[in-house]
Amino acid sequence: MTKTIAFLRAINVGGRRVKMDHLRQVFIEMGFANVETYIASGNVIFDDDVVDRKALVQKIEAGLQDALGYRVDTFVRSIEALTAVSTYQPFPASELEGSVLYIGFLADSPSAENVQKLQEFTTDIDSFHVHESEVYWLCRKTISQSKFTGAKLEKALGMPTTLRNQNTINKLVKKYQ
Repeated sequence: MTKTIAFLRAINVGGRRVKMDHLRQVFIEMGFANVETYIASGNVIFDDDVVDRKALVQKIEAGLQDALGYRVDTFVRSIEALTAVSTYQPFPASELEGSVLYIGFLADSPSAENVQKLQEFTTDIDSFHVHESEVYWLCRKTISQSKFTGAKLEKALGMPTTLRNQNTINKLVKKYQ
């Protein structure tokens, strides 16, 4: 069995309220084992033996659609893959001091053209780096001081994403590694 984390887009934002015990039950009913949630932002941890990750995503999205009545974009990573994400250094350590690093999970790697579109949003506050199927957003001030948004991120990349703070990712890795 593989420890897997599903990052769900737009859970408990924009009026889409889901209690974590209900979300855990939905995953259990889909046949997953050892289901847990981590904070109320759509992080579901479970064990599975699925080799085909695209099929796993389709299964989860279909199950969530049935249970919740709306589409929930889902991004899955094994704990091993998440460890690689957490240790990847997209920016020099000196730039991280006093800044917040957000990680956006994508279903696939974006095209070079879309990565270039994203880079056009670089400012003295915001910098971006894409590595494989993750985008790293360095916000040098508070997110409320940035003019960049998740919606602009999705538009630039031409695909859905869900963002998590690097602290959240690090805590998940530490807990489940």
